Amino acid sequence: MGVFRIEGGHRLKGEITPQGAKNEALQVICAALLTADEVTISNIPEIRDVMKLIELLQCMGVDVDHPQKGTFVFKAANPDLKYLETEAFAKQGAALRGSIMIVGPLLARFGKGYIPSPGGDKIGRRRLDVHFEGFHALGSEFKYIPDQSFYQVHATSLKGSSMLLDEASVTGTANIVMAATLAQGTTTIYNAACEPYLQQLCLMLNSMGAKISGIGSNMLVIEGVTSLHGCTHRCLPDMIEIGSFIGMAAITQSELTLKNCRVDQLGIIPRTFQRLGIQMEIKGDDIHIPENAHYEIDTFIDGSILTISDQIWPGFTPDLISIALVTATQARGTVLIHQKMFESRLFFVDNLIDMGAQIILCDPHRATVIGLDRRTTLKGITMSSPDIRAGVALLIAAMSARGTSTIRNIEQIDRGYERIEERLNPLGASITRLES
Repeated sequence: MGVFRIEGGHRLKGEITPQGAKNEALQVICAALLTADEVTISNIPEIRDVMKLIELLQCMGVDVDHPQKGTFVFKAANPDLKYLETEAFAKQGAALRGSIMIVGPLLARFGKGYIPSPGGDKIGRRRLDVHFEGFHALGSEFKYIPDQSFYQVHATSLKGSSMLLDEASVTGTANIVMAATLAQGTTTIYNAACEPYLQQLCLMLNSMGAKISGIGSNMLVIEGVTSLHGCTHRCLPDMIEIGSFIGMAAITQSELTLKNCRVDQLGIIPRTFQRLGIQMEIKGDDIHIPENAHYEIDTFIDGSILTISDQIWPGFTPDLISIALVTATQARGTVLIHQKMFESRLFFVDNLIDMGAQIILCDPHRATVIGLDRRTTLKGITMSSPDIRAGVALLIAAMSARGTSTIRNIEQIDRGYERIEERLNPLGASITRLES
């Protein structure tokens, strides 16, 4: 198990380019299963979760070529569906949350899809009902084997349907959309997720010959086609990494320029950090964060305490709640952080309190942060990364703290951030990777 040792108090300076979007990559890689032709995808982040999914596809018999960094070519001419019934598959699929999205393409193209209860961050309940209710609406039969925590769907043929999702699940919407592309007739999905990652998936599928309209809205219409062909696709920059770097720059009093951010796809992320008082300048697709000696949290118009909460897109993404929280610890003012979607995501704040942050954990979903305004710096401690986003939030806190911090279980961070210490150290950070 890996460990980061962080010497805090260093200011960063320079330029950094965000990696490709993890959440998009997991979706579009699974979409390659919908065709026997070659699918080339670039700007793929070579992080643990993505590489595990690629390895899973290879074990299924998908040919994968890696011509250059960040670019992969997939050819699912004849996947080995019998592999889905093996213990090896059960183990691989259970280790990765994104593995759930192979089910829709397999169901659409081959009439069956299997998946063990998938893994991922331990941040609370993450239902799969949306996925399988959508598949059922398309005409599939569903079976759950409790003893093995294994899900199965079968269909002789899928037929278009009108459905209203009870939750605007991103992965659920993606899975249903992929299944519907090869269904007979027209599928209408109300309360569909509309995140940029989902938009990118739909645009990729259309380039493969699918007929999807309503992209970017919460109502998608998919006119089924008989087959899809290959394509070339490029992933967006990762909006979560961009938000992480904005918060990191502010709390460490660093001057950073984030290159090629596709600002048009960031929604209210820059504005939310600006409401925490962070100064930034947007120049085309670049974001320049000057040294923020102090930053003051905004209030509502009536003077009441600002609330930052996660919302479905185009609201503030839940993956940046942890980053906003840790950034606020050194701001001037007070903010209520409301994490609505996951009941275990805020428990990492105990570590921040041990570091000297003034935080009141109101309940599993809400925390009040009283900014220290740099009057008191955080102090280095030893801690463990509970999930991807909390792990990076703790890393950011450690970079701003006095003294040395140790973060264990950094494999969680590696699941979402590519070689983060190798990218930050040349800018002035002091992060050492050790083996425990």
